[in-house]
Amino acid sequence: MAKGYIHSIESMGLVDGPGVRCVVFMQGCAMRCRYCHNPDTWHLHSGQEIEAEDLFAKILRFRPYFESSGGGVTFSGGEPLLQKEFLLQLLRLCKKAGIHTAIDTAGGGMGDFSEILELADMVLLDVKHVEAEAYRDLTGISLGRYEHFLRQLKEHPVEVWVRAVIVPGIHDNFEYIQNLWEEVKRIPKVSKIELLPYHTMGTKKYEAMGIPYSLEGVPPMDKKQTTQWQDHLNKILMANK
Repeated sequence: MAKGYIHSIESMGLVDGPGVRCVVFMQGCAMRCRYCHNPDTWHLHSGQEIEAEDLFAKILRFRPYFESSGGGVTFSGGEPLLQKEFLLQLLRLCKKAGIHTAIDTAGGGMGDFSEILELADMVLLDVKHVEAEAYRDLTGISLGRYEHFLRQLKEHPVEVWVRAVIVPGIHDNFEYIQNLWEEVKRIPKVSKIELLPYHTMGTKKYEAMGIPYSLEGVPPMDKKQTTQWQDHLNKILMANK
């Protein structure tokens, strides 16, 4: 059986896919997003090591709560694609048990993800930025991994919710929102677009870990404006179905 590293488990998640979700936050991420609020998930081996079967047994304890709502399990992070074999084993176990699964990913892994995309019921795809230079400045890596994942997603289409954080001074203009729509058109089977307003709730983690926070002084994003842009994009999405 595959072993992996996790950060934590949220038993009653309400914002990471349809219905109530059991959310597994996995360790490890190649990105260093400037607005990341989980820097404690960056390093793979700093988490809890666990067997896939043991983690699945924990997931089953929460099944009465998430299944009655039409929910399921979301594998988040960090970047779950970095623990490919561990993730695959968990998806196989969930599929056999008839549990709905979602992967919250920025496409930040490398390799063949065909089986992962065939097993998963949904992908929550985090779009960091649509321009190469801005993407690198924001995440610390090139667009290459994202494009690699997107090519495989087109070959093995699964339902997708597009998610994008809106940061003041970086994404908060209508030109970017229009460009984001052009990006959404490249992604297969998108059923929903979620715009998430930037917040500063993770800054205390940086202080505790002694890591400089590069967005120091940037205010939280206006929630009302973010919602208006989100509604605009979803209206276009539905009109193009």
